[in-house]
Amino acid sequence: MDLNSDLGEGFGVWRLGDDDALLTIVTSANVACGFHAGDPPTMRRVSSLAGERGVRVGAQVSYRDLAGFGRRRIDVPGAELVDELRYQIGALGAFGPVAYVKPHGALYNTAAVDPGHASAVVMAAALCGELPVLCQPGSVLAGLAAERGLRVVAEGFADRGYLPDGRLVPRSEPGALVTDVAAVTARAVRMAVDGVVEAVDGTVIPMPIESLCVHGDTPGAVDMARAVRAALTDAGVPVAAFV
Repeated sequence: MDLNSDLGEGFGVWRLGDDDALLTIVTSANVACGFHAGDPPTMRRVSSLAGERGVRVGAQVSYRDLAGFGRRRIDVPGAELVDELRYQIGALGAFGPVAYVKPHGALYNTAAVDPGHASAVVMAAALCGELPVLCQPGSVLAGLAAERGLRVVAEGFADRGYLPDGRLVPRSEPGALVTDVAAVTARAVRMAVDGVVEAVDGTVIPMPIESLCVHGDTPGAVDMARAVRAALTDAGVPVAAFV
């Protein structure tokens, strides 16, 4: 099981999360590319440190929304969105190899259900070297990426709530975040071993995944990620980057 986290989400003198500590735990780093967070020095530093520690680097691409941290949907025309996503992937690629693409925030949620914006993500990943796409299983993005022949890496969230239809609970609603470490680790193991997760209404839904995300900006993210990795190991699940 791959363990990923959103890193490099600082900007200028402002830092969010403990990138250095998380890079001793995770196997894949989703690095912000400057549109929702991140800047060139941050991208360079995180990419370099990830390389030293054998952590795979992915481009965490977003709508152009620094003020809203990429959590607001923007109705960008498809061709323009492709250009903006390619720009972000290229910017991160200036500091080292980019192994995959993962949308961030509102783009992640929109591409899960909207064919237009999902197609833009697929096109950008294809034009930047046929990069794998990290996304929710069963999503529109997963289907279009597979149709294009891209490697699809199904992702689950140990620290986010799910709706009965498999979508994430919007952050503005109750149950969006799971912060209890015991609950997070139990959910992580259940997804990794049984391929299911319990939704906010108690429904058990299929969630066959190859990668687990622990958000870098979740309270106690470092301890939570460490606990998730230990729980997976204890359950007999090898923790390694996806192949």
